[in-house]
Amino acid sequence: MEEKKFDFNSLIGFVLIAGILIWMLYQNAPTPEEIEAEKTKTELVEAQKKQQELQKSIDTTVVKEQDGIEIVSDSLQSLELQNKLGSFAYAASLPSATDAITTLENDVLELKISNKGGYIVEATLKNFKTYDSIPIYLIKDGNASLNLQFQAENRVLNTKELYFEPTLSQNGQNKVLSMKLKTSENTYLEYRYELKPGEYMLDFAVQSKGLSSVIHTSEPAQMEWQLKAYRKAKSVTYENRYAELLWEYEGGKDDYLGQGKSKEDEAKDVTYIAFKQHFFTSILLTDTPFKTTRFLSENLVEDEEIDTVYTKNFVAKFPLEFKSGELAQTMNWYYGPTDFKILDGYNRNLDEVVPLGWGIFGWINKFLFMPLFTWLSSWISNFGIIIIVMTILIKIALSPVQYKQYLSQAKMKVLKPEIEELNKKYKDNAMKKQQETMKLYSKAGASPMAGCLPALMQLPVFYALFMFFPSAFQLRQKGFLWADDLSSYDSVANLPFYIPFYGDHVSLFPILASIAIFVYMMMTMGQSMQMQQQPGMPNMKFLMYLSPLFMLVFFNNFASGLSLYYFISQVITIGIMLFIKFFILDEEKILARIEENKQKPKKQNRFQKKMAEMMEQAEQQKNLQKKK
Repeated sequence: MEEKKFDFNSLIGFVLIAGILIWMLYQNAPTPEEIEAEKTKTELVEAQKKQQELQKSIDTTVVKEQDGIEIVSDSLQSLELQNKLGSFAYAASLPSATDAITTLENDVLELKISNKGGYIVEATLKNFKTYDSIPIYLIKDGNASLNLQFQAENRVLNTKELYFEPTLSQNGQNKVLSMKLKTSENTYLEYRYELKPGEYMLDFAVQSKGLSSVIHTSEPAQMEWQLKAYRKAKSVTYENRYAELLWEYEGGKDDYLGQGKSKEDEAKDVTYIAFKQHFFTSILLTDTPFKTTRFLSENLVEDEEIDTVYTKNFVAKFPLEFKSGELAQTMNWYYGPTDFKILDGYNRNLDEVVPLGWGIFGWINKFLFMPLFTWLSSWISNFGIIIIVMTILIKIALSPVQYKQYLSQAKMKVLKPEIEELNKKYKDNAMKKQQETMKLYSKAGASPMAGCLPALMQLPVFYALFMFFPSAFQLRQKGFLWADDLSSYDSVANLPFYIPFYGDHVSLFPILASIAIFVYMMMTMGQSMQMQQQPGMPNMKFLMYLSPLFMLVFFNNFASGLSLYYFISQVITIGIMLFIKFFILDEEKILARIEENKQKPKKQNRFQKKMAEMMEQAEQQKNLQKKK
């Protein structure tokens, strides 16, 4: 048997191969960074596995698609969503199915829109504060809602309960927010908001895509807009007086729901709806009129000591029509001040939201007082001074009318002795007394009505200004003397108790105005009070005390700018009357003129002749009855 010899060459070859292998292993060994990356990758894979298991446990994974609509399934929870929402269960499966908020803002307005419901849950006016320095929130803490109700797959659904997916983008300088309520990736209901720089008005559209097979389009969808108006002024009762629901309908007509505990109304072809809160307003406008709209206004202030958060609750319900199986309604929202200049600038009849008065009163304000106020504002910075100057100019313009009124009063004063003599002479014959009194007035060229007519001519101006000053947005939070806000009351003392109709404070301007009114009425009605009271005529003494008392009590909570106007107006009126009395009119000359008129033959017009004949016939008839 042949013995094997040791192969030295083979050993050398083995060593070389082993060395080469060791060197290759060394060269291919992972670096510390690669080891760490591999570890992270392993952990990530494990986390993904756990996440997938968690997703399966709560069943939010889309597992199949049927007839173009993705359906959430594989668990009891998804089955419940499917039964409740139908195709819209898809929206509940998306990551956006939360109460997350998206902010849309410019330099004057900030809006926050919730994924749930897709509507505005907070609206802040950046440049304004309340009387107690809180930012002006038109919407906050659930005081407003927007809901679209429709039928889908034999279900009635409400968008305020569903989740929208937000997408924020830019359109030039405009900010755009798309809120989509999806049934699949490419089929959805969309709320689209577009906000321009520096604007209180934003574009708003409700549109759908690919939902004609899901939503029942034979009946219109029903939209409901609701808002509880926050109190923003010191006096909630005064502010509530100007909180109203207004709307435009049938091509330019306008109407409103005013005061009252709860009021409802309905209108057709509505083009805008305004929830007005005195100095701030929320308005929904539409390019395509709503066919029929129902309105509700609820008064939330019954006791000013208790109800101090809200003024009114406003609700509007209107249909959105389907076109070719889809929704395509373009609208606008306005969240901003009730400023006539801003609202009028949109050329959409929004100036009607500012309560300047109806008919001639509104015309006087629009075409006389507003331009005058604006012109004075360009020259004078203090709005209290503007009110005083404006009042002086108005009283000077009305002074000729006041002159005629005082002249008539002076004539009546001169005729007073003769009238008293006639009253005594015919005290038992009222008909004859009236005849002789009328003859005296006719001969003297005087008439009690001559003093009333100038006063009546001033009433449109009086009422127009009564509407103008509370609506002048420029007066808001502008101070004068002791009044820190001419759009609110000028409290100089707080009471430890509450007086019904009066309040819990004392305002000074109404007191000064009441004193001025009392002095004026003493000057103008004092003579009438001294004359014998005629049966059926108003008690002059009662009227003299009633007007100042009314001013004192009811104007205690009114805007101090309005009370300032009445005070200055009465002071100027008293001054004009004194000037007329001492420097223009002379009672002796008036008496001489009356005597001269008596001597002239007085030609009666047809009406006077007819009245005289009727009175003579009545007198004759009365005498015949006495003889019988």
